[in-house]
Amino acid sequence: MKNVMSNKLVIALYTLPALFLVLVLIYIPIGLSGYYGFMDWDGIGEMKFIGLENYITLIQDNVFWTSAWHSFQLAIFSTASLLLYLGISLVLASKIKGSDLLRKIYLIPMLLSSVAIAQLWMKIFDPTNGMANKLLEMFGVENTPIWLADPKIALFSIFIPVIWQFAGFYILIYYAALKNVPDEVIEAAKIDGANPIQIAFKIKLPLISGVFKVTIMLAVVGSLKYFDLIYVMTGGGPNGASEVMASYMYKEAFKLNNFGYGSAIGFGLLVICLIMTWLTSKLTKSNDDVQF
Repeated sequence: MKNVMSNKLVIALYTLPALFLVLVLIYIPIGLSGYYGFMDWDGIGEMKFIGLENYITLIQDNVFWTSAWHSFQLAIFSTASLLLYLGISLVLASKIKGSDLLRKIYLIPMLLSSVAIAQLWMKIFDPTNGMANKLLEMFGVENTPIWLADPKIALFSIFIPVIWQFAGFYILIYYAALKNVPDEVIEAAKIDGANPIQIAFKIKLPLISGVFKVTIMLAVVGSLKYFDLIYVMTGGGPNGASEVMASYMYKEAFKLNNFGYGSAIGFGLLVICLIMTWLTSKLTKSNDDVQF
């Protein structure tokens, strides 16, 4: 068996199906998206080659750059929220009473679809009967906000359910990483007189720093291409106040039948994601990662 698995021909036969699927399902569609960006095409009729016109229009398109700024804001908000998730995970991993029940409660949003979450939060943000405004009225607020219809706060109103939606995912990752910290290390720190805060900041967090860097990258890239919940809740409105790059691409390609330009937006989104992935990797790169 060892001789068979060291045979290069056998290795190639095992890996070729996976490589073929990756090529067909990922790289060819990416290439086609870039190719369609060179076309004037409604998605059905005859394609007309127009060179770089779509990409030049994209660079000069203020709506695209505004939607890109909204996506960046969501990425910053999502990355900052990782600290909250990490804090909750530290508490859950400290074996407090009821931590198992709390962990299951935090995981509930992961079981719901984005459409169901959007419908739930639209009810909460309802300006007349929604729970959000009812709570504000209980505290004496008279001019309650019109959460999703006010261009000044619509984008940040959507950030709240987005953060809530992914809380369970990141808490689960941090919780699993913290549970893998060796008990011997914790016990040794306790014998040396370390208190729970010192153990958290000087033992646990350095040991899971690699996991934290991975979650930063997931949060940034995931936020840049986020689409479904935002589109269901506001459709990018009001007046483009909550438009993100993915929703703008969808509108151009499938609602305005401008498939060539929509493909150019999609390719631009891919390039921005690759740049942000590279930047995030560089900014979080460290030679001090702890191995155990």
